[in-house]
Amino acid sequence: MLRKHIVMVGCTAPSHVYPSLGVLAELVRRGHRVSYVVGSPLASLVAPTGAEVVEHPTIFPLGEAAVWPEEPAEAMRVFLDEAMAIHPLLTSRFDTDRPDLVLYDIGGLGAPLLGARYGVPAVQLSPTLVAWEGYDEDMASVMAPIKASPSGVDYAKTLSGWLAPHGVSADPWEWLGHPERVLSLIPRAMQPQADRVGPHVRFVGPCLDPARLADRSWTPPSSGRPVLLVSFGTAFTDQLEVYRACVAAFASDWHVVMSIGKHVSPASLGPLPPSVEVHENVPQLAVLEAASAFITHAGMGGATEALWFGVPTVAIPQAADQFGNAAQLEALGVGRHLPAESVTASSLREAVDEVSSSASVAARRASLKAEIRGHGGVSVAADAVESYL
Repeated sequence: MLRKHIVMVGCTAPSHVYPSLGVLAELVRRGHRVSYVVGSPLASLVAPTGAEVVEHPTIFPLGEAAVWPEEPAEAMRVFLDEAMAIHPLLTSRFDTDRPDLVLYDIGGLGAPLLGARYGVPAVQLSPTLVAWEGYDEDMASVMAPIKASPSGVDYAKTLSGWLAPHGVSADPWEWLGHPERVLSLIPRAMQPQADRVGPHVRFVGPCLDPARLADRSWTPPSSGRPVLLVSFGTAFTDQLEVYRACVAAFASDWHVVMSIGKHVSPASLGPLPPSVEVHENVPQLAVLEAASAFITHAGMGGATEALWFGVPTVAIPQAADQFGNAAQLEALGVGRHLPAESVTASSLREAVDEVSSSASVAARRASLKAEIRGHGGVSVAADAVESYL
């Protein structure tokens, strides 16, 4: 295939950047020129792919102290405000360097407008759930209060006002929730109502970055103890009591690897035995490859990676889609949902013992691991992208 110019419009949140990095790196390896649009604070995450990073200022709350609005429509407004702010920068940049294809994260709201402007396909790379046929009716009880709230009404009005000059007259909620072309980067098993998802969505499965898979900066212990990974991602790491409960529950016979971020000081955990490692962050894929269990907040990225390595989970969701992910892992028979208010050393121990020792859980994990790796991942996703060119 001839070398093409592909523009990727990302959004400035690590959990939205990581899922597609492997795909972008593969497209570069195949000879395409990739321009990746992202907020300046995350440019260093994108640069190793070989894509040309198109940086912009960001209003996204980032880091350990980030505070997002609690009301859903207000949180959505952060994505919309940034998309509107950077759109003139993007048109100025790409009017003279036109793309052959536009890819975009679910938060890259202006990307379909770029595709229409340049007469090329716009393809969403979705790192989370997609809408299914009948979604609006099924989710009406959840979405109706959001749409009817003052912030929801203002959001829809603002989005419509932005879309109209670009020739889009569709209902803003319909336009937002039903993109024309989607590549789903999650396991089909994590998608509710997967059999009702339309043909405009292609399930290419998890696309774990080969560079992350190759990271061996962490190695398993020589003790022979089973490895337990404890991580709440990048935004929900203020979990001192959970960390303390993990030390109390598992230090005697597990090897515990805890990724605690910057919010909690290791000293606040007290003296630790050699069987407990505490890090600001860890190469998660390397640890999961050796792990026998994973205590997680059930973000889609962590849930997907656990399934990829066949690691059972104890999910302690904190916000957003994590509750649904925790429920889905439990429904799949490979995890246990432990509500945050129920966490104690004994409840953690009981849950981890349950998921890590059950023969039925082990069989289900192995089956799902094979199924998920069979999606194809990076190479199949890159093929799919090229099919739109």
